[in-house]
Amino acid sequence: MQISSVRAVITGGVSGLGFSVAQRFVREGGRVALFDVNDDKGAAAVAELGEANARYFRTDVTDEAGVAANVAAARDFLGGLNAVVNCAGILGSGRMLGKDGPMPLSQFASTVMVNLVGSFNVAKAGAALMQGNEAGTDGERGVIINTASVAAYEGQIGQAAYSASKGGVVGMTLPMARELARFGIRVVTIAPGVFWTPMVDGMPEAVQQSLAASIPFPSRLGRPEEFADLAAYILGNTYLNGETIRLDGATRLAPK
Repeated sequence: MQISSVRAVITGGVSGLGFSVAQRFVREGGRVALFDVNDDKGAAAVAELGEANARYFRTDVTDEAGVAANVAAARDFLGGLNAVVNCAGILGSGRMLGKDGPMPLSQFASTVMVNLVGSFNVAKAGAALMQGNEAGTDGERGVIINTASVAAYEGQIGQAAYSASKGGVVGMTLPMARELARFGIRVVTIAPGVFWTPMVDGMPEAVQQSLAASIPFPSRLGRPEEFADLAAYILGNTYLNGETIRLDGATRLAPK
């Protein structure tokens, strides 16, 4: 798939990794629908990308009916739909047994709902529409890119909920790819390491430097545009399917 032909729904699309993907797609001639819950950032993102190239849709990724309606509206705006990039997520950090007692089950559940259930919800709504696309190279009709995390493999103390949610994203990648193969829809997951995101920007400089020093090579935090580069490559390489790709500078998370 050529980036110039991409018509993509991007969740978490108004900031961080999602917005970087949107910038990359639009720069190369693609069009994007930005799903998020921050109206101010949504307006700013559309202003930067151009109203002809992007539209913001306020979207709760855990709302089944709302997602289905917005995906359909996004397809109408885009003039088609051939890609879904799931970047929406929350950290949901907290210990099982914290200072104030056991973690409330609602906290665990909400993290899994946004990161895992939300990814599935948007992916299946997108696939339902993409299955009717005209087949392209190798019979391809669409691509779904999900975002996991290296925490899916080496979750740290306090990341039980987050790691479970991201591990679920990794776990559903292959069965989704196998099921959607008959429609010509590929499914690939990116598992990023520690990247420059708004969350990291708010950390003390000493913490940022410590994080960077823990990464073998290159010893720095990942750049959002590097995540976007990989997303673009996945779209362009039709033989990539059913795989989770770590993008992490060879880092392996310590227990804490």
